[in-house]
Amino acid sequence: MATPVNDSGAGPVVILGAGYAGLTVAREVARRARGRLPLVLVDRNPVHVLRTELYEIGKIAAAAGDPRPWTVPLAKVLDRTGTTLRQGSVESIDLDRRTVRLDSGEEIRYGFLVIALGSVAAYYGVPGAAENTYNVYRLSGAQRLAAVVRDTERASAGLPGERRPRFVIVGGGSTGTELAAELATTDWEQISGPGARPPDVILVTGALPFLAGFPPKLIVHARELLRRAGVSLVHGVNVSHVDPGKVTLEDGSVLACDAAVWCAGLEAPAVAKTLAVPHGKGGRIAVEPTLALPNHPTVFALGDVAEIRDPSTGLLVPATAQAALAEARTAGRNIVARFEGRVLEPFRFRERGVVVALGLGTAAGTLGRATIWGSPAALLKRLVEREYSRAAEKGQESRLL
Repeated sequence: MATPVNDSGAGPVVILGAGYAGLTVAREVARRARGRLPLVLVDRNPVHVLRTELYEIGKIAAAAGDPRPWTVPLAKVLDRTGTTLRQGSVESIDLDRRTVRLDSGEEIRYGFLVIALGSVAAYYGVPGAAENTYNVYRLSGAQRLAAVVRDTERASAGLPGERRPRFVIVGGGSTGTELAAELATTDWEQISGPGARPPDVILVTGALPFLAGFPPKLIVHARELLRRAGVSLVHGVNVSHVDPGKVTLEDGSVLACDAAVWCAGLEAPAVAKTLAVPHGKGGRIAVEPTLALPNHPTVFALGDVAEIRDPSTGLLVPATAQAALAEARTAGRNIVARFEGRVLEPFRFRERGVVVALGLGTAAGTLGRATIWGSPAALLKRLVEREYSRAAEKGQESRLL
């Protein structure tokens, strides 16, 4: 074994963000370093949020504010890895001084730094989009949307004639697609009371192709399942502006609605975008194949906050939870390798499969070259999500497909 060489300077391994990437890299470093590297995890919340399940608006509405089905207490997870939690929001990162400043004013000095801060909604300068739409990128946002939908459905029993509630979803990626199907297939009478009317759900996919980047067979099945769910798709035109109660498209058409939801894309948070390092699309931090920052060998970025190219294909790695977990395992190994003076490995991504939920009890997905859809795909997605949640609570390794 090579002689340990810690070029990190004084300080622990500080991990920013307790999402899929952050938790996994903490566990990986703890397992491999065996107590030689102290770990500090920084997050604004005391829980790990199961972000891939926040499209479940019907279930969130029925839970009436109870966050437990979509969260894992960090105390449970970190106790098994010897990681210290610092609760707070990251205000700034000083790469020269090797410090992280929190909103409380506390400064944390790091030896190694892992930036896994996730992403925020990208509004692309569309007037009114930030102010007049909901999103499901955070649990608090999903809970606000769920409450609005529940109350709108409750009031729909008194609507005149055949009028039904209408919800407009902006964004034809997996998040918008899953959310639209969920809204359309939920039994709102059971949640909101007798007389609640099934909603009209419109999915505005924008100028980009529907489910861009997904396998063609999956897209075909997704279209069919959305049609059966009663979701209307609007293709080929972007949103020009959003006002309270209406979404205006670039062709001049207006979609009146009870609520609009923005699922049109993500970008890096401001604290990452302002770092004096190379950036990619949406302000994401451009990293080396080892996931380290150029000229900052003890700083790593991964998950949604990073722009990563697979060196074997030259293609951008998708911003998915499955990819984030794989990146975290590589980053964890590389942190310990650098600490021990060994050669770092490049990150290579092999997608195991993908499943998109398309309403209650149905989904479409791929496993290798096989395409699955309907209830078998939905069962697979549910089993994978539940296995990840159980493993996270126990501090064990898990995968999302």
